[in-house]
Amino acid sequence: MKTIEIVGYKRANLGKTEAKNLRAEGQVPCVIYGGEEQIHFSAPAILFRELVYTSEAHFVNVNVEGTEYGCIMQDIQFHPVSEMILHVDFLQWFAGKTIKMDIPVHLTGVSKGVSNGGTLIHKRRLLTIKALPKNMPEHIDLDITALDFGKAIKVSDVITDNFEILDTPQASIAVVEVPRALRGKSADEEGEEEGVEGAEEGAEGEEAPAAE
Repeated sequence: MKTIEIVGYKRANLGKTEAKNLRAEGQVPCVIYGGEEQIHFSAPAILFRELVYTSEAHFVNVNVEGTEYGCIMQDIQFHPVSEMILHVDFLQWFAGKTIKMDIPVHLTGVSKGVSNGGTLIHKRRLLTIKALPKNMPEHIDLDITALDFGKAIKVSDVITDNFEILDTPQASIAVVEVPRALRGKSADEEGEEEGVEGAEEGAEGEEAPAAE
């Protein structure tokens, strides 16, 4: 998995006022936990672009005044209007200890159902994975070529390789919905078939007129 570097500086003071001042200067208040002690620091907001605005999962090498920590981004808070990054929580990881991460799901291929007019619904874009750091994937590829109308790829269909998926096995990741136009056409065809069958049954029930 690719590693991104974040360089930061320890925070001299904590609290809402200090955090607000840091954001005004283009800095993001952060914390690292999971180790022997929590590390409070700030880092330039520009350094988070490659980490946050991506379709891949990443490890993070956090360098705080020369001391490096292997981490994953555990939580991020955004301003509800401006979408400015308000705060980031990092979890320090260790080589022999499992971690949990939300890993992006990439759908590959062109679905059979979509080729025939269906609509692809990507219901689960992230899967929660538990694994040792060395086995954590950047993303999970799922081939949807054979996916037809009314069918779904479920969590249980994903082939795992040295990692565990924590999501519900029966949860759908991707489905192909039948378009309304085709649903209506199907109903009309069934009605026509029933009409034909009824006419045939009526013809069989008629008796031939008696000879005079």
